[in-house]
Amino acid sequence: MSIRSSSHGLPATPRKRALAAALVVALGVPGLAFAQSAKEQALEARVAELEKMVQQLVSQQQQQQAQIGEVKTAQATQPAVPAGKRPIQSTTITPGAVPGTTFKFGGFVKADFLATQTGDGQLADDATGRSLYLPGQTPVHGAGGSGESSGVDYNAHAKFSRFNLGVDHVAENGDKAGALFEMDFFGNALGNQTATNTYGVTLRHAYMYWNNWLAGQTWSNFMDAASIPEAVDFVGPTDGVLFVRQAQVRYTKGGLSVSLENPETTLVNGASSDRGTMPDLTVRYGWKGDWGTFGMAGLVRQLKIDRPGFDDSEIGGGVTVGGKWVMGGNDALHYQLTGGEGIARYVGLGIVGDASADASDGSLDATGVLAGYVGWRHAFTPKLRTNLIYARSDYDHEASITGPLVTKSVQSLRTNLFYSPMPKVDVGAELMYGVREIEDGRKGDIRRVQFTTKYSF
Repeated sequence: MSIRSSSHGLPATPRKRALAAALVVALGVPGLAFAQSAKEQALEARVAELEKMVQQLVSQQQQQQAQIGEVKTAQATQPAVPAGKRPIQSTTITPGAVPGTTFKFGGFVKADFLATQTGDGQLADDATGRSLYLPGQTPVHGAGGSGESSGVDYNAHAKFSRFNLGVDHVAENGDKAGALFEMDFFGNALGNQTATNTYGVTLRHAYMYWNNWLAGQTWSNFMDAASIPEAVDFVGPTDGVLFVRQAQVRYTKGGLSVSLENPETTLVNGASSDRGTMPDLTVRYGWKGDWGTFGMAGLVRQLKIDRPGFDDSEIGGGVTVGGKWVMGGNDALHYQLTGGEGIARYVGLGIVGDASADASDGSLDATGVLAGYVGWRHAFTPKLRTNLIYARSDYDHEASITGPLVTKSVQSLRTNLFYSPMPKVDVGAELMYGVREIEDGRKGDIRRVQFTTKYSF
């Protein structure tokens, strides 16, 4: 008896089972591989993130170690504090300021020694003109002078020494702000020449700035302090220079600056008149380069008087040009020319008044002004230099109002020599000759020899 197989060689049921198993394997293995691959990718991403965190921690630690090293180095270079002593400064010098604010302190110590002789009288014992050149105080026979030459008067002082305090801050967005105070000792005498020679501290500058804006007291925008030549005297070309410090609000953009400044009307043969309702308006534009500097400015102002018997208002104004021309490595030319009416307060420390008050009708007559100076500077060596300076101003008055004794013109010529034995140290000597003319043509003169020593810091 024989057993017969199926025509397919295997029973039907086992074949189906084998096929099903093959399908399961074919479909399941890729799924398992895919699942394993996803887990590996997630694990690798986790490892990469951990590596990144470790690198950041290592970098931070290295930075901290470097900062600690810098602090230790800085501490090592500082002189040791003696045993039992406390440090002078352990915190910032400006604790009330915005963090990152810088503080600065500067100034100079200046001593002056003057020998003065006048041709038509003598300067009063307490005259300011004994400490610096004031053209309007030069004695003229009949106008404060006796007509006789004075002896040589010697004076010495250190009252023009000064110091300044400033702060500056730059914000993260680039905004800039800061402030400056500057004082000297040219105040009223608090002692006498018998023993103490003490003088009061006086305010020169006090202003703050924010980006293009400035508010406070500083040089008038009408003047150009940078064009004034070097002199042993406190000012130098006083006869023809613009010289005013006063409170103002100023806007500066590039070479252009505009300001509104404190108004004050000064009167010939009279006191000042503080009755103005409008601030003095000034506009300036300047250029600078390797060739030097040049600027021009305009001033418009209101002259006003309001007192018993006088009630008037008038518009005054003027223009000025000037600067510094670098003529070579050793030479430079400083110059300025100013003209206008009713601007005398700005010229020569107020040699005459802005206007005259006419008693006949209570009106104002503005004073015409033409002023200027030129100064040549030559450096013989980096340590030795000289300056030759000429300055003059002329005033147009109505003689029927002012009378014959008011100042008609002033002028001076000076030459000096400066020696700087080391940086920030200056020793100087100067010869000066000045002439003052009054309205009726009479003149008086002044001669001065002045020495100075100065240490800047």
